[in-house]
Amino acid sequence: MAGGKLTTHVLDTSAGKPGAGLRIDLYRLTGDERTALKTVQTNDDGRCDEPLLTGEDFGPGEYELVFHVGDYFKTASSPAFLDKVPVRFGVSSAGQHYHVPLLISPFGYSTYRGS
Repeated sequence: MAGGKLTTHVLDTSAGKPGAGLRIDLYRLTGDERTALKTVQTNDDGRCDEPLLTGEDFGPGEYELVFHVGDYFKTASSPAFLDKVPVRFGVSSAGQHYHVPLLISPFGYSTYRGS
C-alpha cells in the first residue's frame, strides 16, 4: 500500500535534548528468525535522515528496533546500566505511518506509537 512508512527518533530526557549520534539497528522478525534490514545513526535532531522503511520494503509483520543507548551514554562508569534497548512491534497496515520514538535516560526508557 502506498503512503506507509516507518520512522523513529530519540530524545535524551536526562539532558533535555535530542539523542544525536545514536546507532539503531532494524530487523524483520519471522517466527524465530531475525533478519537485519538496516543500521542507521540519528542526526543532530535525534532523527533519521529518511524513513527506515517505505513502499514495497514496508509490509505487515513484526519488526524490532535495537537502540544502542549504552554507547550513547558511555562514561567512566562501565558497564552502563542500559546497553541495547530492543523494541519489538507489529505492523498491521503497511499503508499507515508507524512512528516508534524512544525516550531515554541512563537508567530508564519509554516508547509509544507516535504520529
